[in-house]
Amino acid sequence: MGRKRSNIVLIGMPGSGKSTVGVILAKMASMDFVDTDILIQRLEGRSLQEIVDKEGHMALRRIEEEVLLGLDCSNHVIATGGSAVYSQVAMEHLKEGGCVVFLDVDLATLISRVHDYETRGLAKRADQTIGDLFDERLGLYTKYADVVVNGVGLTQEGVCAEILRKLKARRLFRC
Repeated sequence: MGRKRSNIVLIGMPGSGKSTVGVILAKMASMDFVDTDILIQRLEGRSLQEIVDKEGHMALRRIEEEVLLGLDCSNHVIATGGSAVYSQVAMEHLKEGGCVVFLDVDLATLISRVHDYETRGLAKRADQTIGDLFDERLGLYTKYADVVVNGVGLTQEGVCAEILRKLKARRLFRC
């Protein structure tokens, strides 16, 4: 039998609130917090955008997969990069140790939140708009999610409360 699923893994589009909500959620649930984008930047010694600029978006996806597969933690809230869902093996690894929560935010809200789309260091093709990326990833987010939380119209604390409520109601997490 595998180890107990004690992590909460946040997935979603850039601008959905994974990093911000993750910190608050970790405090509310008395857990540790890790942001995989920061782990990538520390490992590489450069920004995500520098990786994309010098090696392309597929290099960032490969590095992200390696970082995700190297995660071995428990009792953590894990904020993943928006492109984590492109790696089936990485998502299966994360699901072994955690409950995956998709922070679902509509495209209009994402556009209003993400002002640095072209320089944010996203694993996307140069010609992809935020709408293209949204359409491409939505099915992957829902595929891997144990729980979907719609964050539109909720405060960050409200999103956290909804995550914990849904996980507890579905008995997916000890909270």
